[in-house]
Amino acid sequence: MAAAIEHILARTLRHHLRPHPQYPHHLLLRRLSTSSAPPSPLPEPEPEPEPPRRRIPEPFQISPVSYQPKPKPEPQPDQHPQDAQAQGEEQSLPRRQRVGADLGRSMSREDMRFVKDGSVISPISYPKKVAPLPEDRVVGEGEREGEKVRGREGAGELEGERRAIEGTGAARRVFRVVEEEVVPFPTLIMEEKKQKEKKVYDLQEAIRAMKASAANKKRNFVETVEAHVNLGIDRRRSDLGVSGAVVLPHGTGKNVRVAVFAEGAAAEEARAAGADIVGADELIQEIKNGGKINFDKCIATHSMMQRVASISKVLRGLTPNTKKGTVTNDIAVAVKQAKQGLLDFKMKDSIVHVGIGKVNFPEESLRENIGAFVNALLLAKPPGLKKTSKYAGYVNSFHLCSSMGPGYSVSIQSLSRAADHYAQLHPRR
Repeated sequence: MAAAIEHILARTLRHHLRPHPQYPHHLLLRRLSTSSAPPSPLPEPEPEPEPPRRRIPEPFQISPVSYQPKPKPEPQPDQHPQDAQAQGEEQSLPRRQRVGADLGRSMSREDMRFVKDGSVISPISYPKKVAPLPEDRVVGEGEREGEKVRGREGAGELEGERRAIEGTGAARRVFRVVEEEVVPFPTLIMEEKKQKEKKVYDLQEAIRAMKASAANKKRNFVETVEAHVNLGIDRRRSDLGVSGAVVLPHGTGKNVRVAVFAEGAAAEEARAAGADIVGADELIQEIKNGGKINFDKCIATHSMMQRVASISKVLRGLTPNTKKGTVTNDIAVAVKQAKQGLLDFKMKDSIVHVGIGKVNFPEESLRENIGAFVNALLLAKPPGLKKTSKYAGYVNSFHLCSSMGPGYSVSIQSLSRAADHYAQLHPRR
């Protein structure tokens, strides 16, 4: 058994291990083996072969070779003498310039800018090419015959179409076929509205045109002359409100019923001035209990105003006001003015609407009434509205009309003259 193991190990070491002088493997094998037989000698290592030496080639001699000079090309008979001369000059140039010239032939003008010692590119001119006109074109025999054939075919097609159309018309006449008229789909074409320029009248002309318009239309009542003033005031500003009262010189043309809240001597004075209703606490109690308000103006003394304030919600616009002149102790004058034509006005949405007379008034009477109203409108101008003149930025437009008639725009210049005339006749106290 030991001999067999020793034999296997020896063969393994012989095939796979190379003996080295520093590592004595035979000592290890001798320890493992139990027999006293001497171990088999290991084969000696083969010497390594030496690398082959580099062979130095022997030197060889180079023999010089001479060539014949290259003959110059002769100019061709079709070649231009200048081209031949340029070719000869190019051959005489040094090699570096000749190489640049050869490159220049295959390079663009932009590339030649970056080449040193490049050749100069001479401009080349070409003959002008003109397209031939149709009448200059030479037509051959075959083309002429083809055009004649095509012309005969086209004429035949036109003749066939003409006969077909005539045959269709004859058949329709025989069978009385009625063609339906093709009505195009209706389209709505909007008419362009031409904006008419608004004519501005003088005050006198506007009054005449208004009276003429009212006279042409017969009414069952006498129309009222109305004035509509558009003010340049922002309606959102409550501090720029316009309101006031004015006594028209010729009245409003209406029968005004006047009620006076007074007692004692003031009540007797009101009855003497022509007041329609006079009373004190009993009149206030009657209105508070739901009595009818059958009067157009309401006047009160200063002592009665505290009690009249209790029915202000019932009176509404008729409530006496100091600005309108309806709260005063001079009852007789206030009643006469109210009977004569006391006009109250107030701005609503930057517009003032008032009635200043009747259509049957004379022209001069209407003119004076309008002058009085415009003068009162200027006096009621709010102090917060600062403009350069009396009318600029305050009165934008003024229109005059009857109750059921068209409106007429009145110029500001004519209104200013009418207001100045009234102020001269009735100076402010």
